Amino acid sequence: MKIKELTKNNIPLWNDFVFNHPEATFFHRAEWKEVIERAFSQPMYFFYAEKDGEVTGVLPLGHIKSRVFGNSLVSLPFYVYGGIIAKDEESHAALTEKAVSLAKELNVDQLEMRNIKKQYSDWPVKSDLYARFRKEIDPDVEINLTNIPRKQRAVVRKGIKAGLTSRFTTDVDEFYESYALTLHGHGTPAFPRKLFHLLKEVFKDDCDILSIYKDEQMVASVMNFYFKDEVLPYYAGTSFDARKYKAHDFMYWELMRHSCERGYKWFDYGRSKVGTGPYSFKKNWGFEPEPLNYEYYLVNATEIPEINPNNPKYSLFIKAWKKMPFSMTKVIGPVIIRHLG
Repeated sequence: MKIKELTKNNIPLWNDFVFNHPEATFFHRAEWKEVIERAFSQPMYFFYAEKDGEVTGVLPLGHIKSRVFGNSLVSLPFYVYGGIIAKDEESHAALTEKAVSLAKELNVDQLEMRNIKKQYSDWPVKSDLYARFRKEIDPDVEINLTNIPRKQRAVVRKGIKAGLTSRFTTDVDEFYESYALTLHGHGTPAFPRKLFHLLKEVFKDDCDILSIYKDEQMVASVMNFYFKDEVLPYYAGTSFDARKYKAHDFMYWELMRHSCERGYKWFDYGRSKVGTGPYSFKKNWGFEPEPLNYEYYLVNATEIPEINPNNPKYSLFIKAWKKMPFSMTKVIGPVIIRHLG
């Protein structure tokens, strides 16, 4: 058994393991090392276990250090899933030992594993903050529409009757304006524009943008990832007119419809904080929440950190951010967000 660090030469070996492991996610792909390092200038540590020349486990890690938000080693920072995927218990244990050793070496506050299922019986876990929403796509387009609960289906039909149209586009800058505007309204800093150009550059056909138009005016847009047989709508934005046309709801239906026609079998709506508007929105679509188990190995910290909008100490920041000029948030936001992870 050897634990090795990812290099450009062994990316194919890493990804071959990921694409064949039943518990792998899009966020276990090797390309995230390049994307996060180039977009956020944060150090990444991608380790894999090897036995007899064969990859038997992988672990993507990122080090996020900030005076304000703390010092963490995270798998995977900035994204919803991570942790170790391994072929056997020996490989899993060896990668866990490597992660704990690195966390101590870097003198972080905590090591965070963003696991879907609980993996450590003796680690503190946060399973009541986030839930993911994932549902199978029926091969029949019309059945997918009728499977949407009645009230939500009626909203989708309003978007259809409003004369909205959809098309896939490569215009990252057009998408970014709606995305950044939406986050400004939520009081949240936006990721840098550079990130979205990188995502298209690095993931190529496994990343696309679906935009919704009203009379050739873009009113909603979503950037999606594709992994094996699933689609993951991940970053979304809407214009000021989106609500009156029901463009947000129509957008997700169009993505589901297109994905069905292209043969995808799963629709991963991503994570939402329990009790929030997005959480309720996804439930209204007939998706059942599945708790995410974010597990922690505490190094210098004495308790699990609360770096999320539910923390009362961030409420003033959120209110101030909403009042800040939109143009200013696009400049300041990327500087702040790289320290959040």
